[in-house]
Amino acid sequence: MWRVVIAGLSVLALSVAALLLQPFVKPAPAVAAGPPSAGGQGIPVTAGTVTLADVPVLLSTIGTVQAYNMVTIKSRVDGQLVAADFTEGQEVKAGAPLFRIDPRPYQATFDQTLANQEKDQANLANAQRNFARDSQIIKSNLAVSQQQFDNDKAAVAVDQATVDSDKALAEAARLNLGYCTITAPISGRLGAQLVDVGNLVHASDTTGLVTIAQLKPIYLSFTLPQDQAHKIRERQAIAPLVVRAYGDDNKTLLSSGKLSLIDNAIDQATGTIHLKATFANDDERLWPGEFVNIRLVLQVRKGVPTVPAQTVQEGPEGRYAYIIKPDDTVERRAVEVAAVEDGVAIISKGLSPGEKVVVDGQYRLTNRAHVRLTAPKPGAAG
Repeated sequence: MWRVVIAGLSVLALSVAALLLQPFVKPAPAVAAGPPSAGGQGIPVTAGTVTLADVPVLLSTIGTVQAYNMVTIKSRVDGQLVAADFTEGQEVKAGAPLFRIDPRPYQATFDQTLANQEKDQANLANAQRNFARDSQIIKSNLAVSQQQFDNDKAAVAVDQATVDSDKALAEAARLNLGYCTITAPISGRLGAQLVDVGNLVHASDTTGLVTIAQLKPIYLSFTLPQDQAHKIRERQAIAPLVVRAYGDDNKTLLSSGKLSLIDNAIDQATGTIHLKATFANDDERLWPGEFVNIRLVLQVRKGVPTVPAQTVQEGPEGRYAYIIKPDDTVERRAVEVAAVEDGVAIISKGLSPGEKVVVDGQYRLTNRAHVRLTAPKPGAAG
């Protein structure tokens, strides 16, 4: 019994002692919270650098490739097609034979006109001799009537006219005979043969025999808004503007050429100006009828600060970018962009060459946040 009472009194004494000593016991200091270190706990971002570059000012649109010359070959005479002296799709030079039409009817007509010319030439020579004799007789005061003299003189004129007509008919017959051989009027590439050998062809046929397209050089036809017309004319007056043709992906450069035509009127229906560019096309990467993406180089800005376009963000107060400080914190700074060309932003105010900026990863950032630099994604601009 006494043992239980003594134990209870001991517990009570310890509790009272703890309460009396509590004001004199200092708590352990707490660890102060701070921003995450830059050595692996910062927000991951991709960095880039503000660089000076020569940036072209581009006008982009879509255009159509056109042959420099396109000719539909037709027959100029009627007859049967007896030969085709080419292979479809081949390159030919101007003057190369393409088709032959049966020449025999035209050869016969030509021979007949020559025979008529020889006959009438003989009649003319006889009339000229008669007229010469009458002239001598009159000079000698011998008996030749005036009527006979005038008749002989008229006969010479009539026979001369007949011979001249025969010469014209012979020339026409010679041309028709020549038209039986159809040649290439220009150098270029042939298309598909449209009429088979053995068919009758006529000069009045609307369907051609084959087409030939000149591909070297070649045209590219396109339009741009009318508000760009005065800028284009001003720059073109200094030097021919460069035009670049790109493939369907708008990245593959097919060829570069020069602006060769600014049309003489604005299309009122569309509010656009029609333009043409000429390309050497030695590698034949441009093909008639093809649609291509076009970039007209209006001018080149020399030595301007540039960053990848995604570096610049849009906010309630305008455009801004994050600058990376030496301590791996970021500063949000307002910027002004002169233009964005081909994924590159041209900075007119707010950034200086050499400054390190955040290219990707801005969506989690706030001013003075710590960042951790990561490698750019494959294919990302930087």
